[in-house]
Amino acid sequence: MTLAEKILAAHCGKDKVSPGEFISVKTDFVLSNDITAPIAIKEFNRLGVSNVFDPKKIVMVPDHFCPNKDIQSAEIAKMIRDFAHKHDLVYFEVGQMGIEHVILPEKGLVLPGEVIVGADSHTCTYGALGAFATGMGSTDIAVAMATGEIWMKVPTTIKFVFKGKLRKWVGGKDLILYIIGKIGVDGALYSAMEFHGEAIDSLSMDGRFTMSNMAIEAGAKAGIFHADKKTRDYLKGRTSRKYTEYRSDPNAAYSQVIEYDASTIEPQVAFPHLPSNAKPISQVGNVVIDQVVIGSCTNGRMEDLRLAARILKGRKVDSRLRCIILPGSQRIYLDAMKEGLIETFIKAGAAVSTPTCGPCLGGHMGVLAAGEKCVSTTNRNFVGRMGHTKSEIYLANPAVAAASAIFGRIANPEEVA
Repeated sequence: MTLAEKILAAHCGKDKVSPGEFISVKTDFVLSNDITAPIAIKEFNRLGVSNVFDPKKIVMVPDHFCPNKDIQSAEIAKMIRDFAHKHDLVYFEVGQMGIEHVILPEKGLVLPGEVIVGADSHTCTYGALGAFATGMGSTDIAVAMATGEIWMKVPTTIKFVFKGKLRKWVGGKDLILYIIGKIGVDGALYSAMEFHGEAIDSLSMDGRFTMSNMAIEAGAKAGIFHADKKTRDYLKGRTSRKYTEYRSDPNAAYSQVIEYDASTIEPQVAFPHLPSNAKPISQVGNVVIDQVVIGSCTNGRMEDLRLAARILKGRKVDSRLRCIILPGSQRIYLDAMKEGLIETFIKAGAAVSTPTCGPCLGGHMGVLAAGEKCVSTTNRNFVGRMGHTKSEIYLANPAVAAASAIFGRIANPEEVA
C-alpha cells in the first residue's frame, strides 16, 4: 500500500484498502474556522446530539475575518466562541491564536500517522508531518464532531520524485507551483500526492508545509511526506502524545510516477488567474505592481519571514506600493521580534499585521481595488480572490515577493542579493 492507504487502513479497522473503496474512517482531529464553523454548528445542532465525540479532538480557530473587521464577522466569532466554550473544545482567541494551519502543527496538535479533517480546503497542510489530512464540507465536519468518523473514498496516489539539488532562492513554494504548472489545477484530482527525492529530503519542515498546503490547488485530496528525522526534530517539545510513522511499501501501486530534475527549476511566479499559470522568474517580463503580501498558511512561517528580511534588510519598499507582512502565529511574531525581523520590515517601509488570513481571501487588511496588481505568497490567485474582480494576483515565494516590493515590479531576488 501507499502511505495514504496505510494510514486510512489503520483508521478504518482493515488490513488493506484500495483506491476507489468507500470506507468509514475514525478521525484524530476535526478543524473549522470562522467561515466554516457556523454552518457546521448549525448542522451539528440539527443532529439532535448533546455532546461532541471528544472535545479534546475538535479545534476552532477564528482566523479569516479576525480581529473582527465588522459587525457580521463579530457575530460569527461570537457564535463559534460560545459553542467552543459550551462544549469545552480546543479554541484559540485573538491574541493567543494564529492562522489555523500554522498553529496546529506548531502546538503539536497534529501528528504523523493521524487522520485530520477540516472545514477548510488547505487542511492538507498537515500532510507535511506524514499525516492524512484533507478538507471537507461543513456538513461532513458536523457529523465528524458528533461521531468522530467520516465517510470517504480511498484516493489513488501519484508519486512525485524531485531528483537533484535545489537552486538558490528555490523552495517548497516553487516546487509545488512547478508541479501545478505541469499537471494543471485538476492534474491530481482526488488523488494523494506523495513527495520523494533528494530535493524533497533537503526541504525544511516549513518548505514541506508549503508544498502540502497547495496540494489542493492541483485538485488533490492530500499532499503527503514520509516522516523522517526532520519531522521528529520538529515535534520535539511540541507533544507528549505517541504517534505512528507509516511508509509506503516498495511495491506500492501508484496511479502515476512523475519525475523532475530539481536543479533546472527557477523561482516560479503564477500569473493570473490560476496557480497553474506558472512561469520561471526569467520569463516574467516587466510587471509593475501595487501591493505585496508576505504571509498566509502557505508562507507565513519563520523561514519565510527570514527569507523576506534577508532581502529587505537595509533597503526600502518602493514608495508607490504597499508591502504587508503577516506572521503566521503569535509565537512566530514574537520570535521574529526577538530576531529583529519585525524591525527590519518596519524600517524598510512594510506594514506588519497581527496573524490573520485577511488579505488572502480578500477579507480585510489588504483588499485590492480595480486594476491593482499584487505579488503574494498566498495559495490562490483566482479572479476576485483578493478583492476586485479586475485586480490581479501573482503567486511567488517570499524572496521574490520581497524583491518585488523593493523594485515596484516582479523581480528576481538575484537582482538584490
